[in-house]
Amino acid sequence: MNKKLLAAALATFLAAPAMAADLCDGLPRLNVTTPAGFCVGMLADGLKFPRGVLPLTNGDVLVTDMAGWTANQGKLWLLKRQAGGTFERTLLQDKLDRPNGIVQGPDGMVYVGVVGRIFRFDLRDPAAITDVIGGTSKTPRLPGLGLHLLTTMRFSPAGDLYVNVGSSTDHCEDKDGKAPDASKPCASSEGKEALGAIREYKMAWPAGTVTGWSTHVHGLRNSMALAFHPASGALWQAENARDAIQAAMPQLKSDEDLPHEELNLIKAGQHYGWPYCYDNNVASPEYPKTDCAAKYTAPQRLLPGHAAPLGMTFYTASRFPATYKNSLIIGYHGYRSHGHRLVALLPDAAGAPLGKSVELIGNWERKGKQGRGAPVDVKQGQDGDIYLADDHNGLVLKLHYDAPAAK
Repeated sequence: MNKKLLAAALATFLAAPAMAADLCDGLPRLNVTTPAGFCVGMLADGLKFPRGVLPLTNGDVLVTDMAGWTANQGKLWLLKRQAGGTFERTLLQDKLDRPNGIVQGPDGMVYVGVVGRIFRFDLRDPAAITDVIGGTSKTPRLPGLGLHLLTTMRFSPAGDLYVNVGSSTDHCEDKDGKAPDASKPCASSEGKEALGAIREYKMAWPAGTVTGWSTHVHGLRNSMALAFHPASGALWQAENARDAIQAAMPQLKSDEDLPHEELNLIKAGQHYGWPYCYDNNVASPEYPKTDCAAKYTAPQRLLPGHAAPLGMTFYTASRFPATYKNSLIIGYHGYRSHGHRLVALLPDAAGAPLGKSVELIGNWERKGKQGRGAPVDVKQGQDGDIYLADDHNGLVLKLHYDAPAAK
């Protein structure tokens, strides 16, 4: 063979594996650590602050982009899958007020959560929106106050809507940062319109209208991660626990691991302890005399401190190995040591997400880019892959399993 032809053939042979190694299911591969057989592909890059993802049955993906913390700058994007497997980005809506949560309702409509409001639209006419909570609807607006004003929500198996109402403060401190009065209840966390709660909105179908609402549970500082169990139908919540505990506990050398985040099994009428207690019903330093065990519901398990779980979903597909079936896949958004990763909490013998924690995405840092990954919403796609947003790096990603699924 001619030496030049031989050299060209050899170059092609050597380059092919390298090129394949740069792709994940036909998408640019993200340089992260995953278990064997998994990879992470990038559907979109260059977004400003992507938060919510909604994979559609046709392979397209909707994405809410807050575009930062300034009001009325948010966008809703459609990532439309092309013949070659790549995605084309189209703007559907603009000037939204910090859009976050996005889900599909029992009616097939798309529901979007912005500050103080939830609206819906038909994918065939995304410009025609209808307010469901707040806005022009007959249902009062969501509080949308203080530190935790973003809206996230999930539909129950029965078709009712459960909505996070985040606390306006970290631990019920006043506007000047002064510790709360331990002799009095935290006013903002109590009553029908409590902050730091989950609301239940009863829905009428097929109209998709609210017939009434109530505060379902109290005592949860910020319930950004919500998911209904596929078998039991129970609602699970991952709690973003308080900060600044070290200021109230000067003997504590570091608050890197304290308090832990929590995984809670949500039951109607229960109070889960914020701001009076933390971890496994330990009295907060601002409320040292609280009998937490007698008054409040303890978490089902503790999660790593300051991991900041912002999105999760139960895995019900068959693409991944069988060990992950019905596991709770959860993103740790936090910028501290326990954040910037995606994990699966495997089911225990009873099917609850209380088994081993397996890291699905780790070593999550883009060399030469903005830095560590920060996963927000986590959803399962029709293809059995997991889709997620990284608001720190402006990415929309999919966790893909390359190898044949275990039988």
